[in-house]
Amino acid sequence: MDKLKMHTADITDSNIQKIGELFPNCITERLGENGKPERAIDFDKLKQELSKEIVEDNQERYQFTWPGKREAMRLVNTPTNMTLRPCREDSVDFDNTENLYIEGDNLEVLKLLRENYLGKVRIIYIDPPYNTGKDFVYMDDFAQDATEYKDNSGQKNDESLQLVPNFESNGRFHTDWLNMMYSRIKTARDLLANDGVLFISIDDHECRNIRNICDELFGEHNYINNFMWLHGKGKKDTWSRTLQQYIIAYGKNKTCLASWNDKAYTNYDFSNPDNDPKGKWFSGSLSFSEERSNPNHPNYYSITSPTGIKWERQWQVTREEMQELIDNGDISWGDSIRMDGVPRQKIRPSVIDIIPNNIIDDCGTTKSAQTDLSRLMGSECFSYPKPVELMSKVLEMTTMKDAIVLDFFSGSGTTAHAVLQLNSKDKGTRKFIMVQLKEDLDKSLGLADANEKPIIKNAIKLCDSLQKKHVLTEVAKERIRRAGKKIKEEAGLMAENLDTGFRVLKLDTSNMEDVYYRPEEFSELQLFEDNVKPDRTPEDLLFQVMLECNLPLSAKIEKKTIAGKEVFTVNEGYLIACFDKDVNEEVITEVAKQQPYYFVMRDSSLSSDNVADNFEQIFNAYSKDTIRRIL
Repeated sequence: MDKLKMHTADITDSNIQKIGELFPNCITERLGENGKPERAIDFDKLKQELSKEIVEDNQERYQFTWPGKREAMRLVNTPTNMTLRPCREDSVDFDNTENLYIEGDNLEVLKLLRENYLGKVRIIYIDPPYNTGKDFVYMDDFAQDATEYKDNSGQKNDESLQLVPNFESNGRFHTDWLNMMYSRIKTARDLLANDGVLFISIDDHECRNIRNICDELFGEHNYINNFMWLHGKGKKDTWSRTLQQYIIAYGKNKTCLASWNDKAYTNYDFSNPDNDPKGKWFSGSLSFSEERSNPNHPNYYSITSPTGIKWERQWQVTREEMQELIDNGDISWGDSIRMDGVPRQKIRPSVIDIIPNNIIDDCGTTKSAQTDLSRLMGSECFSYPKPVELMSKVLEMTTMKDAIVLDFFSGSGTTAHAVLQLNSKDKGTRKFIMVQLKEDLDKSLGLADANEKPIIKNAIKLCDSLQKKHVLTEVAKERIRRAGKKIKEEAGLMAENLDTGFRVLKLDTSNMEDVYYRPEEFSELQLFEDNVKPDRTPEDLLFQVMLECNLPLSAKIEKKTIAGKEVFTVNEGYLIACFDKDVNEEVITEVAKQQPYYFVMRDSSLSSDNVADNFEQIFNAYSKDTIRRIL
């Protein structure tokens, strides 16, 4: 049996392979850092192949760059062996929900999600730090992994990753923010479906730079719009008052973009005052006024309303086209009883381009969001939350009612709240994936200004009442729990099939000991020691295996006992796994009879050499196509 990698793919290797398929002569070998030969690109030969396209370093050209950009790009392609561990006690309806709440550094999580959500996410919304001089940024260490991380600032969190304040006095003020955002947006782009959309909330501080990042990663031709949200009274400075924040939208491939919704996002006022069986319409002009009409024009003729009123003037359509509109019921004759108005065309949503306005001013403010959230939570627990109405409007801009919605700066959990509420409203089946770092509330309190300190104290008090650590994710999870409960209560019988649960997963180091990844560095005696960390459960192992087997992390999991051994069945038998020791032929035979696509077990699981000898024969007899893997 082959051994599972138990780490994500190396994207650089994948890119080298793609170049090799186009230009085999550009592939060479070199000695890697470990002294072993590895495939590489001969860039001199590649330049020859692309001689018309190459821009040399000493040539002037338009470019968007900053210190650290190359390292940020390299970090995106670097594999990770970290894993996501399930947490049933924090979850709601763990076994049935399709929603995910993931705690941990979002770049590492995005790399893991890239394994099995590649091209499957249709809506990404993020509300990242705005870089106002008070925000926190993720300080990625490009040279070290999570277990070797050097604590440069003294603010190490549970994942050994830094989250530090980015003051305006920082000499790398924009650079640190750009490095954080570039690597994360570049990785997230891989998750988007071809018809998917990225929405980014931002303000004036970094609006220009986020546009430059997205233009580079998505292409300027995939820019959709810069929506302006009028979020309240605004912030006053010396010269003017700023009333808006922005929601920038890009398509993965705008030509494949799913159609936009016509609900309240258009300049056209659709209604149905005459109960037209064909549905809503608005009236458009069909004629010139009598004063402007030319009696000699070919389109000068008369028509008669159903009540006998004659209208003679110059029309904007031919007589034949007019008759077709009348026959199809596409003419409004004015008042539905007297029908004495100037005839106008009924224009329906299907015959015009329906696109959203770029001004959003009717879906709540920061203040109203704070008020609503305080009612739900019992006190103010979050600073500057987005209104649920705003997020619902963003989600409703497309017609994708079954979309996977990803938010990897999920903060207070507004996106999750909006998904649940919108599904209740329109019977959608959207699924959310929320990702949030476990920000330390005690440390945040020490850095907060006078206005924010009471809010953070309320959040800490809530954590104490829940008997949880003082971290932001605990407050956000409680918000989603309460929101789901409230939505179900309000929906009543209509909530029967409404999924308001979420499965909690926590980023952690690999389940496997170092000997699993670097056996050549250990003695022969050490190779026989257990290669799984002692604090890890079979379900921990299962979720790391699911990542490598391209299964959604929300997949249905069933546990059963076969001959006294615990066996996991995932996605209705697509994957079967058993991590117990002393597995005998009865277990192997029963599993093989179920003909899974994958079967995974531990290398040391088989009870005897005799079982090991018969293992392949059993599978060849009952399910020879099953892919067998060990860890």
